[in-house]
Amino acid sequence: MPHAPAPSPIAHAAFAGKIGVARRAIDPPVGIYSRNWGAAKHDVATGRHKSLTLTALTLQENAGGAPLVLIAADLGWWRSTASEWSVRGPILKALELDPARLIFNLSHTHSGPSTSLECSELPGGHLIEGYIGQIVSASVDAVREALQTARPAELAWTTGACDLAKNRDLPDPERPRVVCGYNPAESADATVLVGRVSGAEGRVLATLVNYACHPVTLAWQNTLLSPDYVGALRETVEAQTSAPCIFLQGCSGELAPAEEYTCDTAIADTHGRRLGFAALAALEGMLPPGARLAYSGVVESGAPLATWAREQRTALGTLTARMGEVEFEVKPEYPALAEIDRQISETKDRVLSERLRRKRTIRTGLGDGSRVRGPFWVWRVGDAYLFGQPMESYSWLQTEVRRRFPKRSVVAMNLVNGSMAYLPPAGLYGLDLYQVWQTPFDRGCLERMFDAIAGEIARMEG
Repeated sequence: MPHAPAPSPIAHAAFAGKIGVARRAIDPPVGIYSRNWGAAKHDVATGRHKSLTLTALTLQENAGGAPLVLIAADLGWWRSTASEWSVRGPILKALELDPARLIFNLSHTHSGPSTSLECSELPGGHLIEGYIGQIVSASVDAVREALQTARPAELAWTTGACDLAKNRDLPDPERPRVVCGYNPAESADATVLVGRVSGAEGRVLATLVNYACHPVTLAWQNTLLSPDYVGALRETVEAQTSAPCIFLQGCSGELAPAEEYTCDTAIADTHGRRLGFAALAALEGMLPPGARLAYSGVVESGAPLATWAREQRTALGTLTARMGEVEFEVKPEYPALAEIDRQISETKDRVLSERLRRKRTIRTGLGDGSRVRGPFWVWRVGDAYLFGQPMESYSWLQTEVRRRFPKRSVVAMNLVNGSMAYLPPAGLYGLDLYQVWQTPFDRGCLERMFDAIAGEIARMEG
């Protein structure tokens, strides 16, 4: 039997540099317009379940180096490009940031306030403009505090699993269509990517949890402002680590909890604890900061015992940020703005009217052309990658990018720096499926986004 080479050391993907973290509450006034469901009978929030928060993480190669700025906020989605830019634009200007170096990720709670200036004339809509100003102020303040308090630290990543997310594309038993709800016949991506920020003394300064699952536990019956399951996730992790927990929404286009669409906050909290415990289990299994596991030889005993031991390793201090664009074709049948306006003027149905207003917002952002360009962001952080785009892509995007780069930890994010539309797989086009008829983009949009992101990572790999 020939000799085998010694196995390579095992180490977490990591970055070492200056890292800062800071949080702000972003609770809007009760009474703000918050109708996020077509089936909702209410227009304004009547109270709060848990506080909404915004957390900033800054990464620098060294003191005074240009930072990468990651902001995670308990917000649902931007209903227009103008509303999103009314937040991101002032942040970039105030902090003098290159647009490639800012990622603003939404948790996608469906129980948050509207951030759309187009809703200003609706009940509670007069509070939206002031709330947008509050988000900008909180973001700038949090980033500045994170930069001022940044210290030498390591950000290391590990992978866990949680079965909270389920496939939500269920064939309707009564009609030839697919409805949004738990489909036990299909599997779902259970990957939880967990990041740990550790100071020089080894103390945990922050954790990051990247997971793909729609926060739709609380639905049209609920009138409370809430981060949904994300609130209890943070509470669970922070109770153990005594450090801020940052949630990053993954590629969750077809993923949601099995038990959803309720007004029971206890169910949302249970979901959050499930994910929190999974994240803590992954954290518990991590090696200490600055360590790797290396093969150290055989000890002869009752059996020949292969031994491994911890040894020191140095994390990379490399930071690279790039942004790009993908060209999508608009469906030929997607109506022009004038046609949508005509349909809105003729309908008396509250649910249909809500769908049409959302479609109008999408078309306004795209224009009436047949092609549109969608942005994406890719960061290299040490020997890990973070990517994000403003769509609601199916989980295929994250699983396929991770499969393409198996030796790297890859953080995958939906709803980054905007909200545009769904990116479903090409094979689902032709089905009567919400994500397919909601998106203005033609078949192949998801695959084009994958090609662009994977290509950018490959170039960064050299």
